[in-house]
Formats: sequence, C-alpha cells, structure tokens
Amino acid sequence: MSLQDLYFTLLIGGTVLLASIAAARAAHRIGLPSLLLFLAVGIIAGEDVLGLEFDDAQVAQAMGTAALAVILIEGGLTTQWDDVRRLLLPAGILATAGVAVSVVVTAAGAHWLLGMEWQLALLLGAIVSSTDAAAVFAVLRALPLPQKVTGLLEAESGFNDAPTVILVLVFSTAIADLPDPAHIVGNVVYQLVVGAALGLLIGRVGAAGLRHIALPATGLYPLATVGFGIIAFAAAGAAGASGFIAAYLAGLVLGNTRLPHRAATRSFAEGAGWLAQIGLFVMLGLLVTPSALPAAIAPAIAVGGVLLLAARPVSVLACLLPFRVPWREQAFISWAGLRGAVPIVLATFPVVEGVDGARGLLNVVFVLVVLFTLIQGPALPAVARRLGLTRPGALREVQVETAPLDVLDADLLAVTVPPGSRLIGVAVFELRLPPPTVVTLLVRDGTTIVPRHDTVLRTGDELLLITTPKVREAAERRLRAIGRRGRLARWLGEHGHPGPTKPSR
Repeated sequence: MSLQDLYFTLLIGGTVLLASIAAARAAHRIGLPSLLLFLAVGIIAGEDVLGLEFDDAQVAQAMGTAALAVILIEGGLTTQWDDVRRLLLPAGILATAGVAVSVVVTAAGAHWLLGMEWQLALLLGAIVSSTDAAAVFAVLRALPLPQKVTGLLEAESGFNDAPTVILVLVFSTAIADLPDPAHIVGNVVYQLVVGAALGLLIGRVGAAGLRHIALPATGLYPLATVGFGIIAFAAAGAAGASGFIAAYLAGLVLGNTRLPHRAATRSFAEGAGWLAQIGLFVMLGLLVTPSALPAAIAPAIAVGGVLLLAARPVSVLACLLPFRVPWREQAFISWAGLRGAVPIVLATFPVVEGVDGARGLLNVVFVLVVLFTLIQGPALPAVARRLGLTRPGALREVQVETAPLDVLDADLLAVTVPPGSRLIGVAVFELRLPPPTVVTLLVRDGTTIVPRHDTVLRTGDELLLITTPKVREAAERRLRAIGRRGRLARWLGEHGHPGPTKPSR
C-alpha cells in the first residue's frame, strides 16, 4: 500500500467515524437506537450507493467477533456487581434454558410459516435468539428502571452470547444432520464452565496486579484493564471455551474492584465500546447488498413476529416462573429482548461455513434486526411507563476517582501516640507540620474520626498523615521533636533528628 492509499483510506475511515458520531447524536435526539443509523452509514457507503465494496464474510466474522468482545468487556466494566449478584441464577437460566426455548419456538415458526427445513430453521432460531449486549446497555441505562429489571436484562445479555454462538456453530457445521442433543449440552456446559472460570481467574489476577503495581502514567491503567479483558477472551477461545463469557466476567471482576483511576478506565472503556459498535455496525451495513433486502422483508416479519410475540414471552415465563417475578416485570423483560449486532455477526458463521441458503439467511436476519429494533427500541420508555416501572426520581451513580499515593507523588504516614509521649494533650493545629502535610484521619479506641484543627491527641491515638516526598523527612522530624519535648520543642532546641535524645535542661 502506498502512502497515498493510506491517506485515502484514513480519510474515508475518519469521515465514516465522524458521520457515525453525528448519527449517534441524531439518534439520541429523535429517540432511535443509534445502531440503526450506524447500519445506515454502512449501507450508504456500500456498493449500491457510494460504491465502497466489501463482501468478505470471513473478515466480517473475525472483526465482528473481536468487536463483540470489546463491547462485552465494556459492559462488564460498567455493570455494578450489587445490581446483578442476586440475579445471577435467573439471568443464567434465561441465558441458557431461555435461549433453548426461544430457539425451538422460533424454529417451529420458521418451519411452519415459511416452509424452512428443520436444520435451517434451527440455525435461524439460534442466530436470532440472543439479546444484544450493546443495544441493551445503551438503551436500558438511559431509562429510570428498577435495579432488578435492569440488572437482570444486562446480566442475561452478557451471558447469552456464549450459548447462542455454540448453537450456531453446531448447526452450521452439522447442517446435514441434526446433532446429538447430549453432544450439544456437553459442549455448552464445557464452554460455559471453562470460559467462566478463565474469565474470573484472569479478572482476579488483573485486579490484584493493578492494585499493587504503580504505572508511570494514568493512561496506562485503562489500557491494562481492557487488556486483561482481551486476554481472558483470547485465552478462553484458545482453550475451546467461550471467550464471550470470559470477557464479560473478567470485565465484571475488574470493574467492581477498587482499582486506581476507575473513572478514567470507565471513560476509556466506554469510548472503546462506542468505537467497536460504530465499526461493527458500519461493517455489517457494508456487508449486505441493499438491492437483495426487499425479498427478505416478509420472512423477517414472520420470524420476528414469532420471536417477539411467542418465543421471547414463553421463554421468559418458563424461566422466571420459579422466581416469582411480577408479571409487569416479566412483560417488560419480554419486550426488552433487543436484537442488534450479535445476530448479524452470527449470521456470517453459516456463510463462512458454506451452508446452503446462508446468504438469504443473512438478509433475513439483517432486516429482522432493523425492523424490530425500530419497533421495540423507541417503544421501551412508553412500555415501561404503561407497566408502572419507571422511577422518575432516579439518580445517576456518583463516580469517585482513586489513585495510588505514589502516582500522586504523595506518602502516607502512620503515627501512634505511645504512653508517656509529649504528643499527648497537643492539638492538631499545634503540630505545625510542614505544608502540604495534613492529618487526614484519627483512629481512637477503634473508631475512625476526621480530626478538626482543635482535636487534642490522646494516648493510643493512631494518626494517618498525607505528605509529599520532599517534606516527609521534615514532617517526621517535627513529630519526633514534639513527641520528645512537647509543643514548644523548637523553642527548647529540639529539632527531632534521629538518634539519642538530648537531655533536657
């Protein structure tokens, strides 16, 4: 590639990126999911409009899978553990048994309504049965919903990519004969268990490392955090397990650990997630041929109708019945099963495997996602209001930034007031510590208090002081001096140097 080709490619890429960002703003203002306009940018740039050709399903599959990994890492990093920990069991059942029920019901509808062969119908059911993490995270977090509902939907969307990928791969590679159900179950269990274990393990290793290692620049912490999520995804994939669940769980562990620069990490992850979404949807828009889409409208409406009105409600009812979830919440969860990039990426798998009719399947899935996102997404606020689930007074979480002391160029000093010390009876302001040294906390009789300037020190008090390396030695000398000679130590010639104490006069 020449430099001119590089400049031209970057010019197109930058233009598409800015157009997608403008589309995201426009989508937010008019109340549409941004993924629709991202897809529109890709279609406009494609061969039927502006002439940019892209027809490589294998590249789309690889790039789409990588983008989904980044989106799931971002979803895990921004998911609050307190919101989902009590919902892991129902979310896990929705993501496994719910997917199975949805696949069977959708496949039955495609078989009886469209006359599809069972193998192809099951493949289609598996492709469209997964809710999309990017769509769910983007839409639901803007709505004032109960934590239980939002947490359940987020956890489900983070977990259910793994079983659907497994089913799509199984049905794509064994399209001639229906595979053995026991083989499918064993494969699903192995991929979920090993993927979850690797995700949790790598997430914990990353959290431990980032808590104890001071990096030379703030911007390295977000990179390292996302890097651990990518390692979890790749390691699980290399082990033949689910990289998607590993990436999500690694992000969940890292995002809920008290790591340095959490706000910066979340901002970086959010930007990476947006970039992954934009690239993914624009690429998928380029992949389809608009002139071939009208023929897919009728099948897409039929399959989407079965999915929205039958498969999703039946799977939600069957999976949540033992947990006594109120019917209003079940109804909303059924409606909020948004589809997005995941089904379209999954639809490239049978194309790569050379399955007969796979191209037509891709067009059906593309149209289904667009049409039913247009129906479901904008209606979510109204559905939530009609079901009485909105919380108008809901507040956004307050983000707190933390950083290790050496990154702040600061030192933490711990001082205990021993019996007989001349520090006893001295007020905090009388310490006259060299600036910017400050007494931040005082632990007295097991109780932590924030000292005031007139707080008087007592025997056994433990002081926590923040200082800087430049004045640390002077602060230590001042404390030693007062401990030896009291508040008038300097007047009495005591400067707190290490070594034997000079006798009093």
